Amino acid sequence: MVQRYPSSDKPLEEERPPAPKPVENAVKLMYVGAAISTVSLIISLVFIGTIKSTIRTEFPNYTTHQIDTAFEAFILVAVISAAIGIGLWLLMARFNGQGRSWARILSTVLFAIETLTVLESFRGPKRIIDLVFPILTWLVGLAAVWLLWQRESSAFFKQRAYR
Repeated sequence: MVQRYPSSDKPLEEERPPAPKPVENAVKLMYVGAAISTVSLIISLVFIGTIKSTIRTEFPNYTTHQIDTAFEAFILVAVISAAIGIGLWLLMARFNGQGRSWARILSTVLFAIETLTVLESFRGPKRIIDLVFPILTWLVGLAAVWLLWQRESSAFFKQRAYR
């Protein structure tokens, strides 16, 4: 039941129309993106032991102290960047689901940045596992952004912008 102002028939809070299916599906995909990012972080941490040997191979002149420092920096950057990525997926899911037009625009900008990151990941020799999660995440982002810009979604975001 909607509460009304005592002196009028106007509701205290406007009822929100439900998000259309494309927006609902985009939000679900964003949660999938957060899950993929979480799994990617966990797998990275499981295989963290291989990082030191990779650093030794790529930088044979490093001292033990330099290798340890590079290893610690790698872990720190990996965990922080993964946490930021997961947080952004979750925030974009929430705010897009609420019909915040700025969130749809920001999601699109973040997808464009991810596109550049994925393209950069193809430089140099890579193992197939190094490409799986970036490509999978990119595909989820592509589908979510595509859904956010469907005609039905655009009407939802325009409608929410005036409230």
